[in-house]
Amino acid sequence: MATEVTVPMVGKIIGVNVKVGDKVEEDDQLATLEAMKMEMPIVAPVAGVIKEIKVAPGQEVEDGTILAIIE
Repeated sequence: MATEVTVPMVGKIIGVNVKVGDKVEEDDQLATLEAMKMEMPIVAPVAGVIKEIKVAPGQEVEDGTILAIIE
């Protein structure tokens, strides 16, 4: 079953640490979000394989934006 990883707040994606096909473990850092002048890691909620990445570095995102899909 696929798991959608979402962005927790409005901000800007400043880095993506994974690519499609990467195997990740729970709590692995997937990306970095800059929000309120702080850098916040976005981590995998489950272990699996990255099936899709829906954001890119430099992209402005809203709360709830889908970052990636893990299967």
